[in-house]
Amino acid sequence: MADNSIASKAWYAGPLMGFDTETTGVVPREDRIVQAAVTTAEEDRTWLIDPGVSIDPAAVAIHGITDEKVRTEGTASPEALAEIADSLRKAVDERIPVVVYNAPFDLTLLHYELERHGIPPVDFANLLVVDPLVLDKQMDRYRKGKRKLGMVASHYGVRLSDAHAALADAKCSVELARIIGERFADLADLSPEDLCERQRDWYRKDKERFEAWLRSQGREAQIDTRWPLAL
Repeated sequence: MADNSIASKAWYAGPLMGFDTETTGVVPREDRIVQAAVTTAEEDRTWLIDPGVSIDPAAVAIHGITDEKVRTEGTASPEALAEIADSLRKAVDERIPVVVYNAPFDLTLLHYELERHGIPPVDFANLLVVDPLVLDKQMDRYRKGKRKLGMVASHYGVRLSDAHAALADAKCSVELARIIGERFADLADLSPEDLCERQRDWYRKDKERFEAWLRSQGREAQIDTRWPLAL
């Protein structure tokens, strides 16, 4: 008799949670979340958040979320962030891998947001993270071109209909994770725990190679190699 339990499935074939944010800027320690989304097979949740500070015009140009929109339609940061943290705590408790494209940005920023508002932290050390950006770079290292979400999605034939909207990006990231997991045999047999450790190592080595290349070009460089949190 076939074993249909979750434990018997490859990580990419079982339950996955997608997570993504849109923000006031690009500095995780300083910037704030203005939109976040969590997606699972059971439900999708999106939060529009009033960060209490102005959104950088460069960020508005990317995601289209304005100060006026968050002030008139958004939820206060503490309330929204507490709900987001609860979603990720559920993933930790139920051992559901969370797919986050370029995880060190979103998760580090979320960590500082929770700290800023006095919200109990997520147990990030036990969060099972899947980062399609890390997987793609490792499995197809020498492919030319940038690795922005939309470009990687196009490469794998994944449709991204509303780029830079948190829910669309989260859904796209989950689909990418499943396709990459299925396509590359080296990933298929890894447990979610082992996959986390491999990604941590792959990310570090990738950043070290890039730093070495920059130095070979006569450029000073010190690149953060920590994944999935850069604290």
